[in-house]
Amino acid sequence: MSVQATRHTRCASLWVAEGRTREEDDVVPVGAGLVSAALVTLALLGGCTYGGPVPPVAPAAGAASPPGAGRGASVSPTSVPLSITMRPAASTRDVPLGAPVTVVATGGRLIEVQLRDDRNRTLTGWMSLDGSTWTATGELRPAAHYRMSAHADDSSGHTSDSTADFATVAPTTTLTTSISPLSGELVGVGMPIIVRFNAKIQDRAAVQRALVVTSAKPALGAWSWVSDTEVHYRPEQFWPTYDKISISVGLRDVDAGRGVYGVSTHTVGFRTGSSLISIVDVRRHTLTVRRNGKVTRVIPVTTGKADFLTRNGIKVVLEKSELVVMDASTVGIAQGSPDYYKLDVPFAMRVTWSGEFVHAAPWSTGSQGRANVSHGCVGMSLADATWLFRQTTVGDIVHVVGSPRALEPQNGWTDWNVGWADWVAGSAVPPVAAPTLGPSSTAATTPSPTL
Repeated sequence: MSVQATRHTRCASLWVAEGRTREEDDVVPVGAGLVSAALVTLALLGGCTYGGPVPPVAPAAGAASPPGAGRGASVSPTSVPLSITMRPAASTRDVPLGAPVTVVATGGRLIEVQLRDDRNRTLTGWMSLDGSTWTATGELRPAAHYRMSAHADDSSGHTSDSTADFATVAPTTTLTTSISPLSGELVGVGMPIIVRFNAKIQDRAAVQRALVVTSAKPALGAWSWVSDTEVHYRPEQFWPTYDKISISVGLRDVDAGRGVYGVSTHTVGFRTGSSLISIVDVRRHTLTVRRNGKVTRVIPVTTGKADFLTRNGIKVVLEKSELVVMDASTVGIAQGSPDYYKLDVPFAMRVTWSGEFVHAAPWSTGSQGRANVSHGCVGMSLADATWLFRQTTVGDIVHVVGSPRALEPQNGWTDWNVGWADWVAGSAVPPVAAPTLGPSSTAATTPSPTL
């Protein structure tokens, strides 16, 4: 392994005072003093060299010398003992991964600094221009041991060496995440941002501050915790149409509490398309499709019959499948029951985790638009289902109205059924408008989720 050394660039301005002589009883006119100051300024700006001593700068004609200096005497600054200070200090344990690692030389300059881990790998660093401070720029690893060494000298030729060993914190759990939507996805305006953690979060505020949402179009939004391992983000209203949204997950060095630490940072970007909202009226047996606020089609449907009522509320399309095998036994209906079924269902779009879909139901076309005969799903003709399937994307809204059965919290992405005040109450920090990624543009108005 090669040794990385960082040397200091010494400037001539530091040596201007040395070598100056003074004629006894000189009287310096005002104009001469101005000339002298100008020459010294030039030396400060233009006299930098790399490495060793810089020859003394001759004084300007008639320039004054420091008081108390005799003829030919050299003037030195006040002497400060050479010393080296290291942070973290020697033998420090449980150093946070984001803690600054610095070396400071007092009364001199740093000549060389090394920072190596227990695998003999060198971490990079940055040296200040005057050579007084070195700061590590490489990233510390969890549960690692480090040795920091430094060599410094001063203008009198004195040298100093210092070494410090320290160890970083050893997490009991390394925090990881899974995020929806995926990076690069095109989603509907009702798509929440969902971050799931592999461990329980004790310090929700610390973790939430590390989750930063930005968008091309500003929108007031907030995080809300649905459990100790999951947090969702949504705007106050639906997302703007044709927007670009990014979430930065900056969990590196974040202490989530109880020995859980984040060790990585990454970014997920996605975008919204047009606004597609399907309103299902269970009493009228219709599904009205609105794109960017305009009605594009009214579809005859059938919804849940008695004992299998379709749930009321604002639902979000969770997934789409061209063919799903629906087995009633998975929702508690035993084989042999008059209500048992097992069907190959085309063009199915899931809206609840409990098993509600919007799908083609060619077996019930006679009831569509007239009666509710399903086991809770929204069924329609094969032609209408094919069309709607092709129009819809994950994150689009299906709003069911007129049903007496309520939608359970978290039975799907149910975030839009929570009032804004209650949603914000679930946040560990106050909500803010998402910072913009760039210039905004005019787009179609997205309806309020309360409509």
